Amino acid sequence: MSTETVTIQKLGAQGDGIAQGPGGPIYVPFTLPGETVAIARVKNQGTVMSITTPSPERQEPVCRHFGPDGVNGACGGCTLQHLADEPYRAFKRQLVVDALAFKDLTPEIGDIVAAHPGERRRVVFAARKTEKDILIGFNQAESHHIVAIEECPISSQGIISKLPAIKAIAKALAPNAEPFRLTVIETLSGLDVAADGIKKLEDAQRRGVVETVLRLRGIARVSLNDEILVEPAKPLLDFGGVSVSPPPGAFTQATKQAEDAMAELVLAHVGKAKRIADLFAGAGTFSLRLARIGRVHAVEAEDKALAALDHAARNTQGLKPVSIERRDLYRRPLMTAELKHYDAVIFDPPRAGAEFQCKELARSAVKKIVAVSCNPLTLGRDLAILVEGGYRITKVTPIDQFLWTSHVEVVVALEK
Repeated sequence: MSTETVTIQKLGAQGDGIAQGPGGPIYVPFTLPGETVAIARVKNQGTVMSITTPSPERQEPVCRHFGPDGVNGACGGCTLQHLADEPYRAFKRQLVVDALAFKDLTPEIGDIVAAHPGERRRVVFAARKTEKDILIGFNQAESHHIVAIEECPISSQGIISKLPAIKAIAKALAPNAEPFRLTVIETLSGLDVAADGIKKLEDAQRRGVVETVLRLRGIARVSLNDEILVEPAKPLLDFGGVSVSPPPGAFTQATKQAEDAMAELVLAHVGKAKRIADLFAGAGTFSLRLARIGRVHAVEAEDKALAALDHAARNTQGLKPVSIERRDLYRRPLMTAELKHYDAVIFDPPRAGAEFQCKELARSAVKKIVAVSCNPLTLGRDLAILVEGGYRITKVTPIDQFLWTSHVEVVVALEK
């Protein structure tokens, strides 16, 4: 390990400050462009020792667990709390600009839809049993060390106010000192807690979990590896006025505000389309809203998510028909011949994007497409395929859903 002084030249795509050293770039978390900092360096990774010249864009972090001097260690949840709001949002928007420009795409890109503290309704905690207690928190960056948290400004008050209850559930679940994860979703009927990383529970321990949960207030469901252990109330999410009970561990957008913003953009572009395909439909985030406009065909690989979507559609009045299809779109994308039935297509794939599906869409005559993405790099690749196939990008909207991180969502409207 060597100690040296460097000047930070830019922010990297992960939110680290980057300095140029004799052997190449040095990545220094918690620093900003223009700052002169003393660092301890191991290979190309630097740890801040002191800041000689702070940036005018630096602000005081709002959370006691943030940064190299955070209480209980540097929580790995946020990376950019030290950057002022305006440059922070500009940085996120620029990630989208750069990713599309890399594929020679230069459409006009709108202002980012901002995220605010207290909006996160889905949080993934790391947990581990210790000799005396249970640790609940977030992993330090690039580490298995769990930083025990006492607060979390990005998370909803509904989750943070229930930290003692979440801790009690984790304690009842933990069979040994192995770390595991708890995905907690704030639903309309209480918290939905999904554990994974625990191999097996003995019967006595299962009973212990049930007894613990029944003593607590505000817990809708606890599951382990997608198996429901106890469900005092059906967890319910509101997708544009339609109530959906998602399966254990189901994917949901991390904030209701970002979900609503995405849905508004999707609905505005689809307009009065009569036949709509929603690809990678999940439990119906967009499908159930779109069914107020036209007939919807929802395609998704996860059967339990599809079942939740189907149940909600069948039990809600005022919707147009919703058909479902279980299909792995990576192995078997909707073909051009199948796409001819639709006026509009929405796709919202995982981070890997939808390359093969876009190749089929590019050959199709679908009038309107909406691409929703959590990865600007794979989005750029997919959009380039569509543009080459004759589509025109009409609107690009970045959306901040993961406050003070380098993750950005994007909604893109296209027309043939």
